[in-house]
Amino acid sequence: MSSAAIEKPNRRDFLYIATAAVGAVGVGGVVWPLIDQMNPDASTLALSSIEVDLAPIAEGQIVTVKWRGGPVFVRHRTKKEIDDAVNTPLAGLRDPQTDQARVKKPEWLIVSGVCTHLGCVPLGHEGQYDGWKCPCHGSVYDTSGRIRQGPAPLNLPVPEYAFLSETRVKIG
Repeated sequence: MSSAAIEKPNRRDFLYIATAAVGAVGVGGVVWPLIDQMNPDASTLALSSIEVDLAPIAEGQIVTVKWRGGPVFVRHRTKKEIDDAVNTPLAGLRDPQTDQARVKKPEWLIVSGVCTHLGCVPLGHEGQYDGWKCPCHGSVYDTSGRIRQGPAPLNLPVPEYAFLSETRVKIG
């Protein structure tokens, strides 16, 4: 057995512990604001999702809403537009995606309104496929937001969205 003597705590030990505790609290008080400032501000959090009322959007109409600082197209598609999008052969598409993979309800198409070429905003009901056409460089998208002609490499992105009711959708 060891015969090492255990020293009794004295006043100096208490001062060391108390000093370390005060120092830890002080460091925490300095570090907390530095970490907290990295959180997004309230205006950014407010834009993280939006709700869109679909009731006033007529069939065949495209409405542009602002989400996260950029445009989002909400299109109430007609029967003909849906049929054209569904019956498009995937072999002829640069970025092949079925229409069913891009929509949750066939009559509603929700896509980001930024051209995938250089970030321009395409114009609705334009181009050979009655979808969107970028006025800057001529990229043409169909009624499902898929790239059909021009320099854009990808389809218009589909943001996260969920239907809250028959007439309301939450984007983001």
